Amino acid sequence: MSIETSEQELSETVRIARDLIRFDTTNRGGGDAEPERPAADYVAAYLSELGLEPEIFESAPGRASVIARVPGTDPELPALVLHGHLDVVPADPENWSVDPFAGTIRDGMLWGRGAVDMKDMDAMILTAVAELLRAGERPRREVILAFFADEENGGVYGAQYLVQQHPELFAGAATAVSEVGGYSIDVEGTRAYLIQTGEKSLDWIRLRARGTAAHGSRVWSDNAVTRLAEAIAALGRHEWPLLLCDTTRELVDAIAAILGEDPTEVAPEELVLRLGKTGGFIQASLRNTSNPTVLSAGYKHNVIPDTAEALVDVRAIPAEQEGILAEVQRIVGDDIEIEIVHSDIGLEVPFSGELIEAMTASLLREDPEARVLPYLLSGGTDNKSLARLGITGYGFAPLRLPADLDFPGMFHGVDERVPLDALDFGHRVLVDLLRTY
Repeated sequence: MSIETSEQELSETVRIARDLIRFDTTNRGGGDAEPERPAADYVAAYLSELGLEPEIFESAPGRASVIARVPGTDPELPALVLHGHLDVVPADPENWSVDPFAGTIRDGMLWGRGAVDMKDMDAMILTAVAELLRAGERPRREVILAFFADEENGGVYGAQYLVQQHPELFAGAATAVSEVGGYSIDVEGTRAYLIQTGEKSLDWIRLRARGTAAHGSRVWSDNAVTRLAEAIAALGRHEWPLLLCDTTRELVDAIAAILGEDPTEVAPEELVLRLGKTGGFIQASLRNTSNPTVLSAGYKHNVIPDTAEALVDVRAIPAEQEGILAEVQRIVGDDIEIEIVHSDIGLEVPFSGELIEAMTASLLREDPEARVLPYLLSGGTDNKSLARLGITGYGFAPLRLPADLDFPGMFHGVDERVPLDALDFGHRVLVDLLRTY
């Protein structure tokens, strides 16, 4: 039996997250997307009501990002970029138990595409700033609010565009905070929060095999489809070796300490997989990966095509990006062409410093018994674009979650949802962070 929540019981953070989900901002990639502009207008109107002066930038018709500055009490401090994205990945309603764009509230949770990635954080950012400004307060340092378009396509029409065309928007900023970190996990009975201090690099590539076109009835060895299939099978089955960086080594040691294990005697992957479903998400941070995602070849049943293509998502440990495509070439063979469709850098910063200390303290003021750990994101965020301006980025969308909720599985998954009380928890933590950092 589902439990309904009345409109009057909903916090402002929940209502805004729900409203944002109801804007279908589906991003199918390659410039094919529903426009972010309606959601951007909503965000800009909200910020204007707070007395701010938001600007909307369109990189292409409808592909809109919102930028606003919030003055701080100490003008000597470098600014903080607090950012989210307005687009979402596609959702097939046939696979969902609710309408993915209805913003359904049921069983104490907000359901819909973007509830986790990342209209929840967008709402938390907005209401955290609102609480301060309505109380006549300001954050400790200047905050640059950014709500980007096109993050799910690597930020080509969003963060990447603004960094390249309007770098002055981020002048004075030294640090950035955004998604895919700050949420709680269960470490066999101990609650811990993961702060993202790194991201794997990204290389979206196209593999192309060439052959000779012929009638489908022939005995034919020069078949592009066969050649590509062999290459894809080799790459998809390749077992990349375990490769720890500073972040993952520190995480593994912390997990071992919580579990009472000796990290020199238990394999890192074994320790990570003891985190249950979260372990499967973090597992990809322990090695490079290369996953075939799309195949394309031929146009008729009885025609052997002369070309066959595949798209592959390659993610490398930050320090390994430079040599990763050479290794992919070795695996697939010299007769397979590799075309880079989109590439972006990897990131890794120490789990130390003023912002780490501030995020940790803000979490522990709300949840004093918890642990706070670093981790490396196997995916990527708009922090990659901001890094090109020398801005150090972290993932910190704070959520206190039930131990049995497969939260990482919600990213790009079916029936994406987030607990209502987790949204309110995140709001409180971000308010505290803005006051203290």
